[in-house]
Amino acid sequence: MKSEVEIRWQARLEELCAQLRTAARERIEQALAGDGLAELARPLRAGAGDVTFGIDQCAEDVLERWLASTARHENISLLTEDTGWLHRGPGGGGVRELPDFDHGGPRIAIDPIDGTRHLMTDMRSAWSIVSFAPPGNREPRMADLTLGIVSEIPDSRAARWRALSAIRGRGATFHERALDSQALFSERRLDTGADQRADQGYFSFFRYLPAQRPALAAIEARFFERLAEHESADVRACYDDQYISSGGQLALVSLGVYRMCTDLRAFLGARHPEIPSVPTHPYDLAGAVLVAREAGAVVDGIGGETLDFPIDCTTPVSFVAWTNAATKRRLEPHFRAALGN
Repeated sequence: MKSEVEIRWQARLEELCAQLRTAARERIEQALAGDGLAELARPLRAGAGDVTFGIDQCAEDVLERWLASTARHENISLLTEDTGWLHRGPGGGGVRELPDFDHGGPRIAIDPIDGTRHLMTDMRSAWSIVSFAPPGNREPRMADLTLGIVSEIPDSRAARWRALSAIRGRGATFHERALDSQALFSERRLDTGADQRADQGYFSFFRYLPAQRPALAAIEARFFERLAEHESADVRACYDDQYISSGGQLALVSLGVYRMCTDLRAFLGARHPEIPSVPTHPYDLAGAVLVAREAGAVVDGIGGETLDFPIDCTTPVSFVAWTNAATKRRLEPHFRAALGN
């Protein structure tokens, strides 16, 4: 049965997330006990998908060791933001490089620290995003994923961490544990329900580069004007949250904290190529999209189309996420109108 593969890999990948969490938090603690956080925020190099900062290096080291250990025993393709896709397997008593995806092993993309800019300043949690596809002879797409994990890396003040996971077709689960003892505080299946309220919650239009903010603000303003006019929404209770983490945003949608969120950077980049844009990419969010959908959320392309893309480090992605289908039905017409569609 297909899900048996995902169940077996889920346990292994959750352990990898634990190693990433430990490494990142130990690095933060070292910085706080030493010369401060500046070294964690120092750009080291341009990776395949994003800038690699000081805080990222410890996570990349964990992934490098994990890949080498895994590939001594089985074939695997692994994508990280630093290296892109790597294909490895056993050979010559160690590890050999494989030519492509056609090797019979899984295809896994990992963003080890999604939310680097928050975590490296010890400001807010980051997340490890795992996107798992079973064996195949080509680069996987979003539609090929069968397992997603979104695992928290909390800041230095936290005593607990959270994780969300999903196997396609089997729903999504949530658990919260103590950082020191790993004692379980909470565990449940995720269900975003059917509440379709148009206010009293977070409705986030993500804004990153200053150059794009005026255009994003204009779309956001039109959206809330329509909610006030057509839905009698109390827009004083339509809150904003600027979370520099696609996985973190989708985790909050999955948990019902966000009523909706949208990342329009790639959409506006195509509409206004003269305005600088730094969009999100597939490895940032693919596994989190699967989790959100299995929790009951709706995650679409900006035009309402099915969100599908190659799992890589470069494809620009925009999305809109609604906490459930009822919310989408009520609010999507206003969103489309605000875009000018």
